Amino acid sequence: MATAQTNGAASAKRKPVFVKVEALKPGTGGHTLTAKVISAKSVLHKGSGAGPRATKISECLIGDETGVILFTARNEQVDLMKPDTTVIIRNAKIDMFKGSMRLAVDKWGRIEVTEPASFTVKEENNLSLVEYELVNVVEK
Repeated sequence: MATAQTNGAASAKRKPVFVKVEALKPGTGGHTLTAKVISAKSVLHKGSGAGPRATKISECLIGDETGVILFTARNEQVDLMKPDTTVIIRNAKIDMFKGSMRLAVDKWGRIEVTEPASFTVKEENNLSLVEYELVNVVEK
């Protein structure tokens, strides 16, 4: 029986699997993707300065060559999500807001600014404009 100590591969970090925006689905998480920030709009700014009570929320339209989606940036994430910036988003999840998808990163995820991407964003495929209806499935 191999243990993690004798098998070096088991303790190595897994390489992230990058997904495209068009592959995102409701109720999923653990997504890693590279995207360009198209726009950022502040939707909430509570509290004063940068104290522990200050809350900043910004809705950012981000995308890649397959489509775009709204990303909900919170607090220090807002400063990273500037228009025309290319970011790598790690361990993101899909939140549902009023029946449409939003991408978000909680404390388990990470956003990092990276080299400008060479792709052209496909803005006509906006996944956040698709409305989903909650359907309760009854098992028989």
